[in-house]
Amino acid sequence: MKFAADYLEELSRTMSGIDPAALGTAISWMKEARDAGRMVFVCGNGGSAAIASQMVTDVVKGASYGSKARFKMIGLTDSIGLITAYANDVDYESVFVEQLRNFAQKSDLLFAISGSGNSRNVLKAVEYANGIGCRTIALTRSGGGTLKDIARLTIGVPGSHMGRLEDCFFVITHIICYAFMDKAVD
Repeated sequence: MKFAADYLEELSRTMSGIDPAALGTAISWMKEARDAGRMVFVCGNGGSAAIASQMVTDVVKGASYGSKARFKMIGLTDSIGLITAYANDVDYESVFVEQLRNFAQKSDLLFAISGSGNSRNVLKAVEYANGIGCRTIALTRSGGGTLKDIARLTIGVPGSHMGRLEDCFFVITHIICYAFMDKAVD
């Protein structure tokens, strides 16, 4: 049981290093995107892809159901057909950016989730989104990786333990989603 207690203690310490002001900005950008009818996109690989998919579920169903103001959100991780077609026929680095080329427009919002901060397919998506005038938000580790430097807003998690990073990414997405689900934001 010592492992569990130590893990939870370290997770608590890690979570305490997340900047609440950055979370507030992300919530504000989500509200602005929703109110303007803009698209919100999210991408990531592996565990980050699963977190991205869960975020879409929480936003599209949880934060929109029964509300006059509804979100338009797409998980770039959620079409296995598109992902495998681009990966097979083009390259894996293109699986997110090529979807953005079809759907993203100026002033849309992209969440990019990467524990390493160096996933090429995520970086290419952020570079493209920045280039067309989208807002970009990175959920990544605060101590390294290119993603933290190229996103317009970075919500950095201190540390490098992938399990705790993903734990924190999940909590971050819940904070953003539940700001709307719990009516803390109109």
